[in-house]
Amino acid sequence: MPEFPGGEMALRTHIANAVKYPVTAQEKGIQGKVYVTFVVDKDGFVKNTSIARGVDPSLDSEALRVIKNLPNWKPGMQKGVPVNVSYTVPINFKLQ
Repeated sequence: MPEFPGGEMALRTHIANAVKYPVTAQEKGIQGKVYVTFVVDKDGFVKNTSIARGVDPSLDSEALRVIKNLPNWKPGMQKGVPVNVSYTVPINFKLQ
């Protein structure tokens, strides 16, 4: 499997710090979990981002923005050769 620099907890921290809750969603009280699917290519780049399960267009577009701006990953390997790997990440939008 591909690896985010610093591991799984670093990925969660990076996402939590990068998310900017859309004002329109805050005003409407919209919250939920957006699932974003993407491919970590054999060079470690994040490509082909899409919403696997969305909540609201404003939250979905914010989740896509965060994932598209992730730093490069350590690519997934198969038999010692770097390969493209599909990955899905949940991003939780919760009002405080």
